[in-house]
Amino acid sequence: MLHIKKMFLIFFLMSFSLISQEKVTISGTVYDNSNNETLIGVSVYFPDINTGTTTNEYGFYSITIPEGSYRIQVSYLGYTTIQETIGLSIKTTKNFKLIEETESLDEIIIESNIEKINIRTPQMSVNKLNAATIKQIPVVLGEADIIKSLILLPGVTSAGEGASGFNVRGGAADQNLILLDEAIVFNSSHLFGFFSVFNPDVIKDVQLYKGGIPAKYGGRLSSVLDIYQKEGNSKNFNVTGGIGLVSSRLLIEGPLEKEKSSFLVGGRASYAHLFLPLFDNDNKAYFYDLNSKINYRFNEKNNVFLSTYFGKDVFGINDSFVNSYGNTVVNLRWNHLFSDKVFSNLSLIYSDYFYGLILDFVGFEWDSGITNFNLKYDFKHYLNDKLKLSYGINNIYIKFNPGEIIPNREDSGIVAEKLIDKYANEFAAYLEAEHKISDNLTFQYGVRFSNFIRLGQDELNTYQNNQAVVYNDEFKKYESATPTGTENFKRSDVISSFSNFEPRFSMSYILDDNTSIKASYNRMAQYLHLLSNTASPTPLDVWTPSGKYVQPQLLDQFAVGYFKSIKDGEYSLETEAFYKDIKNRIDYINGANLIANNEIETVILNGKARAYGLEVLFKKNEGKFKGWFAYTLSRSEQLTPGRNANEPGINQGNWYSTPYDKTHDFSINASYELNKKWTFNSNFVFQTGQPTNYPVGQYEVQGLNVPIYDDNRRNADRLPAYHRLDISATLTPEKNKNRKWQGEWVFGIYNLYGRQNAASLAFRQNEDTFKNEAVQTSIFGIVPSVTYNFNF
Repeated sequence: MLHIKKMFLIFFLMSFSLISQEKVTISGTVYDNSNNETLIGVSVYFPDINTGTTTNEYGFYSITIPEGSYRIQVSYLGYTTIQETIGLSIKTTKNFKLIEETESLDEIIIESNIEKINIRTPQMSVNKLNAATIKQIPVVLGEADIIKSLILLPGVTSAGEGASGFNVRGGAADQNLILLDEAIVFNSSHLFGFFSVFNPDVIKDVQLYKGGIPAKYGGRLSSVLDIYQKEGNSKNFNVTGGIGLVSSRLLIEGPLEKEKSSFLVGGRASYAHLFLPLFDNDNKAYFYDLNSKINYRFNEKNNVFLSTYFGKDVFGINDSFVNSYGNTVVNLRWNHLFSDKVFSNLSLIYSDYFYGLILDFVGFEWDSGITNFNLKYDFKHYLNDKLKLSYGINNIYIKFNPGEIIPNREDSGIVAEKLIDKYANEFAAYLEAEHKISDNLTFQYGVRFSNFIRLGQDELNTYQNNQAVVYNDEFKKYESATPTGTENFKRSDVISSFSNFEPRFSMSYILDDNTSIKASYNRMAQYLHLLSNTASPTPLDVWTPSGKYVQPQLLDQFAVGYFKSIKDGEYSLETEAFYKDIKNRIDYINGANLIANNEIETVILNGKARAYGLEVLFKKNEGKFKGWFAYTLSRSEQLTPGRNANEPGINQGNWYSTPYDKTHDFSINASYELNKKWTFNSNFVFQTGQPTNYPVGQYEVQGLNVPIYDDNRRNADRLPAYHRLDISATLTPEKNKNRKWQGEWVFGIYNLYGRQNAASLAFRQNEDTFKNEAVQTSIFGIVPSVTYNFNF
């Protein structure tokens, strides 16, 4: 009995000691040793107590643990892991500099730590790509491309070759929030989708959130594509570039003040149009863009960054038709450490998307765009080893220029016309916690409050019974209503105001060190709408704000997943099921005209949408052979019912496929490092054909057969399935140790077996046989490419 009492006393004293043990905070920043770039998502892991954290978007980490002596492991894919023992008795600031594996002689690789952190974190539905992976993926015309790389991931599809934007989990392209150094990018494509606007040489980190979206993000329903540019090399002057068949790029970076300040300037341009005059072709199609960044580290607690992007596309036919569009963004940021537990970031952001059109053969020019000014202040508060808080505010003032017609010839007969500018303000505040309940259970929960105000404009139409669309019972069709009058407002007036609470929740439960299950729920509100009745957005499409006749879109998304690290991270498996319910998703009445329409509310109806599916991602992360297999089985549908018992709605009030519904989406990406000179890469893609409509009959007019389309069968047919195989080989010549110049050749073949994928199907009467026929338009056959990349 006495023995039992002694054991109980010893156990009690040990427990009390652990409970009362003082805790200390260790914090710091993790850098790339070669250039002093901060690294995002680095694992800082303490194996003795099975706990750890990851660095934030600026390379900062903080963790609070009991006093003592511990092994610490700092690891990041592609870098040699740092292992050391550290004694902690007081709060400690410790920075780390990681060395790339290729630079290290004695490699210590413990990549499983990263997988363990990923399995334990409640964050799910996130895909991350680094610049090295993106550059390895074969793409059309040999240009490495972020958007094309994302399409190889589960749940992400495109509208086809030559189509801009991308679709996530059955959502529209305008439902993706695209951020470049926190600035909103409204158009992510060059040359109508052939290239993305993101120069791969400039990009440091890419993360795509498809679900379980953190509370700091808002304003879009489907996804968040968060892209961070490099900061510039603060140790050495460096030049990187590439020369391809249709475009070239150049990046210059270096220190302004060693170890404290650096600059970066990167540019790209295409030049294929310069060769067209050799073939008596006066057409032109080219793009160029420019990225720049300056940062200054005042001390350990204060960093300032200024980053910019400017890009422009020009497409012209004999100077009689010239189309130009592009993005401009500027972001001034201040990172400040209030303490070793409180990290803050203040950003002032300007973003502009412009679209111009010259129709010289008609005699006028067209100009439109959208501009916003954004102030955001974000905080990360590392309270202790079990609780982290994120909170902040975000305010965006937006000006919409729907379009202006400007005559450019006196004899054109065109009358100048300016569509009415629109104004809005979107404010948001958020609070979110990451809470470790136990060793096995972690929650991430929070709420975002958003408020959207449609500000006054010069004129706003009024309609009878407030219905901008009317149903013609005689002809059984929807028609645009005739305005009954107009209202006039001052700029400070409030036309409409919307407020929404957007709760976010996700959790992770650890089954063992290598396996977890996760679940998430998020509500999102979207107040901006891209007006487009094509499958893929075009520069002519116009953004419009929610208001008196257009309600904000609201999303509820649920997801559950199973995650497993296999063989200490050599392989990983991610499976997720999701369901999305969307309210107030607009669609267009039959025959809707969206171009230069000042009464856009007269051609749209409110409905709802849903999407659901299963995603599988299996990856091989280590070894000479790497890659992944991705498969998505999903549906994306829309319902636009009648507003009363006398109206049929769209598609007779039944569910119909959205233009971006892809039942099956299958992709394989593989890379093989044969030796230090040769690396081979390939990817295969298969997607169900996108929905469309085929004629259901025909009638004859003056000897011509005219196809008939059924207005009550929306998106009832499909284009043929899309599939292709791409391959590439990278040759890295043996380096001359006495030379700084390093180069590599990349040889590629896009669409190896020459699949003629259908971009569209048109129906016409054959001029010889006078029979109706379907004509398929395909963008690419087999496309070889060669690119020379260099670095010195």
